[in-house]
Amino acid sequence: MPDMQLRLPGRRLFRLAQAQATWDGVSLAEQSSPANSRDTLIVFPQPWRVSENHTLHLSAEFQNPSPGQTGFSFSSTAFFLPSEGWVPGLLPSQSLFGTGGVPPKQWRLQVRVPAGFLVHLSGRSPKTLRAGNEINVLSVQHPEDSYPFVVAGLYKQTVLDAGKQKVFLWTRAQEDSASFRQSADALVRAIETYDAAFGTRSQIGQPFWFVDCPVAAGCFTAQESSYANLLSAEPAAASSELASRDTLMVDFHGGAPRLAASAPSLASSWLGYGQNPGFYEQLPPLSAFPAFAAALGEEAIEGPTFRTETIRRALRMIPSNAAARKQEDDAVLRAKSFLFFYALEERYGREVSSRAFRHMLSARRGRGFDLDDLIAAFEEETHQNVAEFVRLWMKRPGVPEDFRSHYRDASAAVLFHSRENTP
Repeated sequence: MPDMQLRLPGRRLFRLAQAQATWDGVSLAEQSSPANSRDTLIVFPQPWRVSENHTLHLSAEFQNPSPGQTGFSFSSTAFFLPSEGWVPGLLPSQSLFGTGGVPPKQWRLQVRVPAGFLVHLSGRSPKTLRAGNEINVLSVQHPEDSYPFVVAGLYKQTVLDAGKQKVFLWTRAQEDSASFRQSADALVRAIETYDAAFGTRSQIGQPFWFVDCPVAAGCFTAQESSYANLLSAEPAAASSELASRDTLMVDFHGGAPRLAASAPSLASSWLGYGQNPGFYEQLPPLSAFPAFAAALGEEAIEGPTFRTETIRRALRMIPSNAAARKQEDDAVLRAKSFLFFYALEERYGREVSSRAFRHMLSARRGRGFDLDDLIAAFEEETHQNVAEFVRLWMKRPGVPEDFRSHYRDASAAVLFHSRENTP
């Protein structure tokens, strides 16, 4: 093998200083891959033959973004590296029978930080070694940890018992756990809803971490902001985002937030974040799935009126007299995709819909899913032609009039729940 192709950390998330590569201590030149400008090509001084042992060392420095730029920010007392975008990836060879790019069966992740830092990272059996003013944390990674993450900082830890779910709060200042009790109770209801609708996030009862952002202005990528106006009449700026399946970065500025707020970030932990490489690349209507999941969690907290108000708010964004064959704009398509999941529940029932969601997520775990997978799961549960229903919703302009009419008056919520209870 005369060269190797790499996918370096994403510049969308990080400001990356010049990466460096050495091969057995000799510096290697980098160049853009002719196959894909996003990739980097490293040419070896001599072919790397099968069964030969060589050491390839890659290094890069993540820096805070320049003024006016976006990207994750770090402070001298805290940082985090999320489950995407920061680990260099080895790509398969471009030859006809090319191999490579597959993670090893086992590898180690080592994190070195100042003494006093709390550290949470991916992998198993973490070990902490102390040496002077530093601590080293080593964790064994496996193929299922192909999206490694690290969260570390000078945090104060508070432990909440949220029903069956243990929650660790990492804040800059010591907080009175009583101030979080109401949030913890809401979190229990949201988690129970997500478990029932989408299956349990983990079979071994892994805890959750809610961690104060190192720098709030550079903590969120705003991936869910386009759906914020569907979930709230007065959407606020992004205040939470997943760093891993079990870690939510939160802006604690101004006091304890509602930990189970309707941000799709928390719900995303049940839907494929950190398991599915295409999670943030879904097309409509699947791109609205996290927002719909978050709305179910919020409904469990606020009560059934939240459902009616949310559906009405989305309906107001969709013209009632949409012109045939005219392409719908992005805002309308988002609202329509969001309502599509409510329409599935109304057509087939909440329990049947939940079984279909659980079936799809379980069957496609780690591989991603698309609209065909959703249709297949519903057709298996209902033994009906669900594809025709999907076409009615997503291929025609606007929304079906019978759905809109259900939510024109206050009886809409009663109508839906009476259908749920009908044998």
